[in-house]
Amino acid sequence: MLAIIPYITYVYVLSKIQIQVKTMALLNLFRKSKEETIASPIAPGTHLALEDFSFYYLYGFSNDPNSTSSNIEAFHKLYQLVIGRIGGVCITNSFHPYFIINGKGVTAWMDAYLKVVVNKNKDEMFFNMKNERAVYTMNAASAFNELKVWPDTRLTYEENPALSKFVPFIIPFLTLKSEQSTNWDMAQKTTKITNGYATEYLEEVTSAIRFFMPAPAFVLGFDEFNGANPSALIDKFIACKPLLGIK
Repeated sequence: MLAIIPYITYVYVLSKIQIQVKTMALLNLFRKSKEETIASPIAPGTHLALEDFSFYYLYGFSNDPNSTSSNIEAFHKLYQLVIGRIGGVCITNSFHPYFIINGKGVTAWMDAYLKVVVNKNKDEMFFNMKNERAVYTMNAASAFNELKVWPDTRLTYEENPALSKFVPFIIPFLTLKSEQSTNWDMAQKTTKITNGYATEYLEEVTSAIRFFMPAPAFVLGFDEFNGANPSALIDKFIACKPLLGIK
């Protein structure tokens, strides 16, 4: 049986914290304990903090949930199809949900943000995201390669044996908060809905992940990750069980 590790609290009171952006300071973030308030570095002149971004994700089922690809062009097309003309970071990985928070309490979305902050061109990157709607790509595989089962164990084989065949996956997107709706949300309003799903658009998104997640992988939905309530992500998969004929 999979061992259950203590869940690392993901609460960052970003509005109360001020620090200078220095490489060593960023590296020290990973060594702070879960009780400490973690500072959110802000690039000078851009004022893009972690809280300025949404933690979106596609979710679905696959027989191989942890995948990646070096096809940057295809990831950009996927981002545009799902998110649209909104700046951000396309994380070039899919993950089983129990991989998206590593042993240091860092999520895949935070990892992408920190990679921008430590980049020597961070000011330009943040400016381009905000003003040019630029999209950058980041690979997170090296930082999220270990299974970390949450206290909510509903995605384990012991809780749901059928999930050994239908294995959950997510594809994360770090997206600048915007008044503009995502393409996913707009498709729900404009595309024919069947059984609660924009079927044609859903098939298009599933086709768009084929370059790194071949059949039988398929997409079922899109949502925003809430670090204060990660079980809401698991709820999405459990709600899909009747569609898959799983009790």
